Amino acid sequence: MKKTMYCLALIVTVASLFLINDRLFASETDDRIESSAKQSYVFKTYLKEDDIKIQSTDGVVALTGTVSEESHKSLARETVASLPGVVSVDNKLAVKGEVPAEHTDDWLIAKVKAALLFHRNVNATETEVLAKDGTVTLRGKATSMAQKNLTTEYAKDVEGVKNVKNEMTVSSAAVKPGKKTTNEKTIGKKVDAVTETVDDASITALVKTTLLFHRSTSALNTTVVTKKGVVELGGKARSAAEKNLASKLVSDVYGVKTVVNTMIVQ
Repeated sequence: MKKTMYCLALIVTVASLFLINDRLFASETDDRIESSAKQSYVFKTYLKEDDIKIQSTDGVVALTGTVSEESHKSLARETVASLPGVVSVDNKLAVKGEVPAEHTDDWLIAKVKAALLFHRNVNATETEVLAKDGTVTLRGKATSMAQKNLTTEYAKDVEGVKNVKNEMTVSSAAVKPGKKTTNEKTIGKKVDAVTETVDDASITALVKTTLLFHRSTSALNTTVVTKKGVVELGGKARSAAEKNLASKLVSDVYGVKTVVNTMIVQ
């Protein structure tokens, strides 16, 4: 009888230790998830002005608070969902202020701005976006004709855009063939620095959000996995052109070093 009681007590003790260890491990994982989200490139760069609270319980993350734009909700969710240990994300973020109604000029302006924001070869901060009945007008400064044309190309591929008028001015500084301007060198250094510092979860979120804003690519049918800046695209593409465009768009996202596209054309 005593031996039986001893065995039962031993079993209970061991079970309790396992339970305590599991709880400690879960707590450490939750703490790491919350800390990693706050320290991610996306949260420190694009969402730094937003009031976002992150709470993880056994890998189930709740996002509460307010953001300044609708696109920030999905950006926050995608970043957190890409972190190791996250099981699911309950996105309860609310947009602060009035949200533009769909298919209005303000709605279209917000979408074009967001589509340009994550690409490193266009200058989103120096680009003014106007819209009237589906026609988008771009103004501001471009460092080259190539950058101006790329800005037009990206804007045209946003859902709801019927036409693009690009009135951006191009820097008139004379440059010898094959030689970079001081501005281009500076941009190159910034891009190199960003490439080294953007975490994989942020890159995945930026890539998914970028594909979502371009109507010629299907974010829902595309899987994105990032490891040390190398992005692997999987899933289905409606055509070879869509597959190639996905590679092109993703390669121009901040932090991406290489794109491996394994999408299947159907």
